[in-house]
Amino acid sequence: VQLQASGGGLVQAGGSLRLSCTASVRTFSNYVTGWFRQAPGKEREWVSCISNASDGSTFYDYPVKGRFTISRGNAKNSVYLQMNSLKPEDTAAYYCAAEKRKRCTSYAQTYEYWGQGTLVTVSS
Repeated sequence: VQLQASGGGLVQAGGSLRLSCTASVRTFSNYVTGWFRQAPGKEREWVSCISNASDGSTFYDYPVKGRFTISRGNAKNSVYLQMNSLKPEDTAAYYCAAEKRKRCTSYAQTYEYWGQGTLVTVSS
């Protein structure tokens, strides 16, 4: 499984971006997908995840809850992360990851497949 993350860019504080994670498999709905981010000089941290389509549950880390929304695309091989009310502290490289399981997890080591990062920069 190959993952392609895209949608990053430069935005002012308070603005929005939508990140996309596109998979090379049509059965992507059977995979849990997570978003992680890594700011310069910091450890990678979990942001959000969505369980597989039969479960559908979504989870968010506290700093982004209420501002970010994770969802599956109609094309069934994509997962999106809508990011609203962005803050300078959201600046990081964002990575999507996937694992063929039912319920999502915040543990990076659980995920077998990773996309390349897409850079999000939020200016103050």
